[in-house]
Amino acid sequence: MDPGNVEPGGSRPIVVRVPVEPVEAVVEADAIDAVARAGAPVVRGPLFGVAEQRAGDAPRWRVVIEVTSSCPRQARDGLNSWLWFRAKDHAQDRAERRALLAAVSRLESERVDDLAVAGVRYRVVRAEEYAGAGPDGIEQPRPTDPEPLVPDWARTAKVPGIDEGLVVDPDAPVTPTQAVEQLAMRGLCYTGARFPDDVCADARRALDTHPDVLLLPATFTVAERGGTGWSPVSGPHATAHEARKSLDFALTWMWPRMHGMIPPGAGAHVDARTGAADGERAARLAAYAGAADSLRVGRVNQLELDGTLYQIVRTRRLLRWGPDGPEGPRPSDVNTQEPTRIHLTLDEDGNVQPSD
Repeated sequence: MDPGNVEPGGSRPIVVRVPVEPVEAVVEADAIDAVARAGAPVVRGPLFGVAEQRAGDAPRWRVVIEVTSSCPRQARDGLNSWLWFRAKDHAQDRAERRALLAAVSRLESERVDDLAVAGVRYRVVRAEEYAGAGPDGIEQPRPTDPEPLVPDWARTAKVPGIDEGLVVDPDAPVTPTQAVEQLAMRGLCYTGARFPDDVCADARRALDTHPDVLLLPATFTVAERGGTGWSPVSGPHATAHEARKSLDFALTWMWPRMHGMIPPGAGAHVDARTGAADGERAARLAAYAGAADSLRVGRVNQLELDGTLYQIVRTRRLLRWGPDGPEGPRPSDVNTQEPTRIHLTLDEDGNVQPSD
């Protein structure tokens, strides 16, 4: 993909505010340093979620299904569940429940990306995921990115939700570095022979239909460096610490089981730190446990194990925006499967049908 120098028509003016609070000023200074180090963005591809708009909200939309799904189908299934549980637990009367269940029925049989039900408009939204890159490689977490004062490594600890309560407002003031990034990414477009013609055509069309760019909060993921470059080994997380926790879990619990170091029948409490083994398996378990322990020394963002470098990567997401709000899925976006039923039948009183 190429940010280019496209200047699409019909763009909304960007309202810039200069940070005056001390914490905001430090964050902005940190962002300026990141811009100075940055090279061309590394673009991974689209992500999908769901936003809603209620009466009087325009032009704002509120994210209700986090924008982290890798295909539109997953976001539609998320909307299906959102509406099904609203019908089951929150509908005010039979009429509202019927409307909600009718929307669920459509999502079970059609590729629906925009629908209005019970006074709320829902849309499957499409974001582009990318990361900053420079002479030192892909960007790691910044010093001012949120971190817990006391890191909690418990797997049952409550974690912040990605995009939880996020309101996306195209008229909201942004900082100078955010404005620069928005302007720089307006012309982001798929180019090159490795992209199919329909993908490139949809990307070019989006420059006109959705000329503006809004930035979503940064996310953090674990990536590994192989012979062909970097590839993700975890999904996105709301904080760098949560990404480290996911790497800790992989090192101590998941990978030892996948690689035969811990037998499949071992209890859930058994991991690389507590598992009993001998010989080569014991040495490998110790190496995995040692790598995980190194994460807990401080804000560690890189470690090497068995010749593979793992890194906590700071990932970014942008929404394209047009006169009618955020961009939805493009015709060329790939769906993993066709629409299907994913929930039991409810009657008009919100009861699950026994026959199911």
